Amino acid sequence: MGLNENEVIESRKIYGTNSITTTKKNTFLKLLLESLADPIIKILLIALAIKIIFLFQNFDILETIGILIAILLASIISSVSEYASENAFLKLQEQSENVYCLVYRDGKKIEISINDIVVGDLVDLSSGDKIPADGILKKGMICVDESSLTGEAKENKKNIINNSLYRGSVVTSGNAQMKVLKVGNNTIYGKISQELQDKVPDSPLKIRLRKLAKTISKIGYVGAILASLSYLFAVIVIQNSFDISLIKQTIFNFPVMVNHLIYAITLSVTIIVVAVPEGLPMMITLVLSSNMKKMLKDNVLVRKLVGIETSGSLNVLLTDKTGTLTKGLLKVINFYSYKTCFKKEEDIKKYHKFYDVFYSSLYYNNESSYNDNKIIGGNSTDKAILSFIKYNNNYYQKKIIKRTHFDSKLKYSSVTLDDNTYFIKGSYETILNKCSSYIDIDGIIKHDININRIINQIKKITNNSSRVIVFAYKKNMDELTYIGFAEIKDEIRPEAYDAIKKIHNAGIQTIMITGDAKETALSIAKEVGIYDSNKIVLESLELQKLDDEEIKKIFSKIVVIARALPQDKSRLVKIAIDLDLVVGMTGDGVNDAPALKKANVGFAMGSGTEVAKEAADIIILDNNIASICKAISYGRTIFKSIRRFIVYQLTINITALIISVIGSFIGITTPITIVQMLWLNMIMDTFAGLAFSFESPLDEYMEEKPKNKNEAIVNKYMFNQIITISLYSALLCILFLKLPLIHNIIRNDLNNKYILTSFFAMFIFMGIFNAFISRTERINILANISKNKIFIIIFSFIFVAQIFIIYYGGSIFRTYGLTMKELLLVLIISSTILFVDFIRKILLKKHNIPIKI
Repeated sequence: MGLNENEVIESRKIYGTNSITTTKKNTFLKLLLESLADPIIKILLIALAIKIIFLFQNFDILETIGILIAILLASIISSVSEYASENAFLKLQEQSENVYCLVYRDGKKIEISINDIVVGDLVDLSSGDKIPADGILKKGMICVDESSLTGEAKENKKNIINNSLYRGSVVTSGNAQMKVLKVGNNTIYGKISQELQDKVPDSPLKIRLRKLAKTISKIGYVGAILASLSYLFAVIVIQNSFDISLIKQTIFNFPVMVNHLIYAITLSVTIIVVAVPEGLPMMITLVLSSNMKKMLKDNVLVRKLVGIETSGSLNVLLTDKTGTLTKGLLKVINFYSYKTCFKKEEDIKKYHKFYDVFYSSLYYNNESSYNDNKIIGGNSTDKAILSFIKYNNNYYQKKIIKRTHFDSKLKYSSVTLDDNTYFIKGSYETILNKCSSYIDIDGIIKHDININRIINQIKKITNNSSRVIVFAYKKNMDELTYIGFAEIKDEIRPEAYDAIKKIHNAGIQTIMITGDAKETALSIAKEVGIYDSNKIVLESLELQKLDDEEIKKIFSKIVVIARALPQDKSRLVKIAIDLDLVVGMTGDGVNDAPALKKANVGFAMGSGTEVAKEAADIIILDNNIASICKAISYGRTIFKSIRRFIVYQLTINITALIISVIGSFIGITTPITIVQMLWLNMIMDTFAGLAFSFESPLDEYMEEKPKNKNEAIVNKYMFNQIITISLYSALLCILFLKLPLIHNIIRNDLNNKYILTSFFAMFIFMGIFNAFISRTERINILANISKNKIFIIIFSFIFVAQIFIIYYGGSIFRTYGLTMKELLLVLIISSTILFVDFIRKILLKKHNIPIKI
């Protein structure tokens, strides 16, 4: 019975293995190369190329190395994070694929991995087994949950006539033997997996960075031209005291002009490099990767880094009900006899005669069973019913002589015991009208049964999103005796209401997609706070009758799709994207994978299929809507952190740009040495990037409306701050170097070594104070700073390190120590940017201009 070893080998040669070919794992090198396509890194690469070309002219090797380090750090950190995330995902996949099944080989029943199954194998299936391949049922009868493939929650009975079985389905009850006809990529499960390609839509962050890169390029080019012209004007016109004859002599002095032109070009290159925020790519990578680790603690596994930021830009969330809004576990919450409601089994035990009938009905007429006090087999309803009663050895002596399995057409299941007692359970429409009596809690059978009263009671309960299973029995009688009914519910997660409220307050439309009936779906939507009287609830059939343009007109009011089919999800995702919305979608089945892939952010459930996880950007390990809410909050925090770092770095860059352009006119050429610039870049790029990346999510972020995905990364408030602080900082620098008053306070000598030491210190201290005003839009710059201890540590270290450099930097850093009076003056002058920013914020507030990043 079964294949022999040679037949297995031959089958494998002809039809292949049962392994699903997954998307080829990205190598570290491939991820590294892909990271170089980042818009800002592209600018850095161009700047690096220009610096290398002019390297031998100006010997600016340290700055060239600095740019190279910035590129490598950003790319390597990004690649390492994605590579680690990919490995974590692969481990999850390996665990999910570590499934074994029973097959017949060489006349023996053996256990093998599902990956070792071949076409022609005979596989034993029993309750709880996952079907390992596509095939047909050869003998026996089973009920199968095919929802992961079809999206339909109902169980299908499989027998010799209706015998098609598909990989990924789960056996909910019964025993059978299947013959494998298709394996691996040839199964329906495998084909869907192969159809999924890389996502096309760019993330909102990529779109914004691309626009920022273009803007920075323009600023750099304009600044480069202005700096070159100002330098040439200074050396040709100003130095010749505007004397026409001297000017002509300089212009026609070929060797002199060549040197001036080469210096002007070199200066242009320097300006372009200064304009580029080389720390931005690394900071973005740092903020994404550091938050990725935090999110894992909150049951959010990020597969693709940009998925985090994109989740903060969501306008629409399409969410499943089961397991996401609900606990995903059916539970009997009440058992109603004819007149009494019982919350737990213990309350029924004191009514001995009634309890005997009640327990026997729930235990025997059930396809689940106890195994070492654990419940195994059966469907989710049977498991819920059996879990309501505890293991009781007194009730296991009777034998079942006949069983009718539950069937969606019959709408009931029944058993007949060896003492001729018949138990039946099922829908109230099927059973109640056949009941002519009821058993009261004292065990007495009474005939004054009011069926309508029971039906009205049941309807009230089902309107509250609960399911009802009715129980009855008979013993040597033609008519049934009513026992009672169980109220079964997949309870709403306790945290779901608050999570939905936060998501709504964040301006995100939530659409619940469920296979439930409209009434049940509506009840749950009301309970979790999705539905109000202005909203629209549609069934799948109603949705199908509308064309896309009609749906677009009412899309903003849709909150529930009931009796949903898999194609409904993909269609809604497409419509949302057509409306220029950023859409997120949850899913767990193979049938959900195409929509997960199309969505801007696909949230796969941790308990879902491997195909769904492969298609997703983010995996919600605990299936919980609250975890999705956290992912959105992290996404918003990340975007704000990126924006704040941009404010910080562009302020310093534009300050340097202004000094470079104006400097030539007023005799300022190189107030900061290359080594000092390298230290400044280290602060701006590495240290500051790390500091800003550890900002914590704040509840207030979930009170803001979503950012338009086409909104520029630098908004009006940021532009105001960058221009105001950079202009003031540049003015401060120029006045510091040129005002006689400063020179009278700070020691003066022929080489200006103390003035230049003071200037270097002031520039660094301004950078530290600039970091504090950039990390918050509040007037109180210390607001919530205790939540980012890394920020405090890093900038405290920079301050201490700078003090050390001032006194011990020597000729390497061109620093020669300052007196206490000089140091205090530098600190006071540099701290004035705090006062300027304070006034700026007060004025914006006074004129009701939004202070928002």
